[in-house]
Amino acid sequence: MPNNTIWRCIIATMRDVAERAGVSITSVSHFINNSRPISEPLKERIALAMAELDFHPNALARSLRLKQTKSVGIIVPDSSNPFFADVTRSIEKALFTHHYNVILGNSDGDLDRALLYLKVMTERQVDGLIFIDVGASGDVLNTALRSLNIPVILIDRIVPGVEVDYVTVTNTQGGFDATRHLISLGHRRIACLTGPQSLTASMERLTGYRQALKEANITPDENLIYTGNFQFESGYEGARQLLSRSPRPTAIFACNDLMAVGVMRAAAELGFAVPAELSVVGFDDIPLAKFSAPALTTIAQPTEQIGILTANRFLRRMQNQDLPPEQQILETELLIRQTTAPVPTKRG
Repeated sequence: MPNNTIWRCIIATMRDVAERAGVSITSVSHFINNSRPISEPLKERIALAMAELDFHPNALARSLRLKQTKSVGIIVPDSSNPFFADVTRSIEKALFTHHYNVILGNSDGDLDRALLYLKVMTERQVDGLIFIDVGASGDVLNTALRSLNIPVILIDRIVPGVEVDYVTVTNTQGGFDATRHLISLGHRRIACLTGPQSLTASMERLTGYRQALKEANITPDENLIYTGNFQFESGYEGARQLLSRSPRPTAIFACNDLMAVGVMRAAAELGFAVPAELSVVGFDDIPLAKFSAPALTTIAQPTEQIGILTANRFLRRMQNQDLPPEQQILETELLIRQTTAPVPTKRG
């Protein structure tokens, strides 16, 4: 036999509330939907009855009436990446205070999977979509986004011709600052471990790397550029290949922190001390960066600010969908820790 209190809460309806409060069902409906003025005494009786019965208005019914589901879809390329996890958590935290639920889709960097999530989320009638760069071509993403009739916010991506909001950072400047820091320490053979070439952020960071070399009159060596996938393993494999070349690089700029950690693992296995024999710079400033041994020099992204700005922009657009698209570009910052040092003397 079920607990009476629990059973009563499960089956409680507007009729139950009306009977408990001694009012009509119509009065309860007006109270819940705020659709007509009700006297204060009636409000108090209805509110008390709802509390005693633990009655909650049907969320689906209210969403149909308001044409809002209070849900937001977020599509990320890799939910296990601490950077995306931190940004997503910041968005969810900011939206939760406004009673929004988050539906998360992990594309694994696959465009078809991302588009499938997009379809599923729109079928579930999410109020908006937050899309983190998955490397889709401009035309493909353009077509997909133009088919939506809900607010869309892009993170880490700018798509020419797509009139939506986006939040990103100074990726090019970050790549420039990372490389210039290494140059200031005397390094000239500086390798770059990039992410997928289809990703906006990855290509911008590579551009910054090239710009810094050019400013220092260093001719880029294409053999010192390795394309990874932003995972530990590609940083590890890339570093093993780069460090096997002769002459080897004395420094590596990895375009995200996960690959930078992979670089440090490979260097240790090959017998190169960091930073005495190899300097390493990452990008993102994930929590692991400050706790690695040695602590990683990196380009910090303001992840919490990215999440808060994204959430706030979505909330403003829900209030007024006719607002013009807004582009917000946040500053990155070089954090010098323990993985960079002056260029080493020639080894043996």
